[in-house]
Amino acid sequence: MKNSALVVVDMLYDFIDGSLACQNADNAVKETLRFIDSQTKGQGGEEHEILDTFPILFIRDHHPADHSSFKEQGGIWPPHCVAGTHGGEIHEELKPYVCEELTFDKGCDKSVEQYSGFEGVNNAGQSLGEILELLDTTDVYVCGIATEYCVRNTCEDLLKAGFKVRLLKDCIAYVDHEGHVKALEEMRQEGIGIE
Repeated sequence: MKNSALVVVDMLYDFIDGSLACQNADNAVKETLRFIDSQTKGQGGEEHEILDTFPILFIRDHHPADHSSFKEQGGIWPPHCVAGTHGGEIHEELKPYVCEELTFDKGCDKSVEQYSGFEGVNNAGQSLGEILELLDTTDVYVCGIATEYCVRNTCEDLLKAGFKVRLLKDCIAYVDHEGHVKALEEMRQEGIGIE
């Protein structure tokens, strides 16, 4: 497990039970918690010590209320994950593992649609790629919502940046089952590990 990290993409309430609720979302949260538990089992001590040995990084869709991707502004999505709302919050059961410098907000500029976690920045303005390099990460596990969009874009950018990418198939939710299956197959062909 040395040099590995987990990237949790958009496990936010609007994608779990809100305006853009995705299929398998509750189960994806449950399985993610089980995975974290399996990686950190036997490591006593505080959460921050666990994060030292197995970093967990969170990607968060974090939109202004008038974001260009929203239908009212001519976009394709209903309003979702507006900064400061419950819908934009990370699921409460994952909260103990969240730390600000390992949380990356994307979609903050109202005129830009951002699916990939690589486009997000933390509160210090650092990108996901920069932080993974600082942590000497080589292998990245990915889970989150939704397979066909933000999860896929994040996985592909991680792969392009030279990381070994392992997508945890039990820990993801999706907009459409057929699209999910197709995206998994295409990612597999691109060299992303599906576990």
